[in-house]
Amino acid sequence: MEDERRRTPRFPFTGTAEVTEKGASGSAPGRVTELSLFGCYVEIPNPLAKGTQAILKIYSEGRYFESQGTVLYSQPSQGIGVGFHNVNPHYLTVLRQWLITAASAKFGKKD
Repeated sequence: MEDERRRTPRFPFTGTAEVTEKGASGSAPGRVTELSLFGCYVEIPNPLAKGTQAILKIYSEGRYFESQGTVLYSQPSQGIGVGFHNVNPHYLTVLRQWLITAASAKFGKKD
C-alpha cells in the first residue's frame, strides 16, 4: 500500500460516473464510492492505466459534475483513483456541496 498523500479528506460517496479517455469516442460507466476536493475513486470493470488523461462526469442527488482528470492509480478489475484538474467554478460549487453533505453524514451533524 502506498503512503497516504491526500491533501484533503476523502468521504464515502455514492454517484454514477462516466469515464472517457481523452481522444476516445466512447465512455465507460462506473460508480463513485469516495470523493474529495481533489479527486475520487471510481469502481469500473476495466480500469484505465495509471497516468491516463480522462474526462470524468459524475451524477448524484440530481446534480452533475464534470472535470478533466488523471488516473493516479489503477486496481485491476476494481477501479481507479482519479485526480481532478481544471475544474470549472460552477462544477467546483457542486463538488463542495456534495462534500459538505458527505462530511455532515460522516460526522453526524444535524442542520
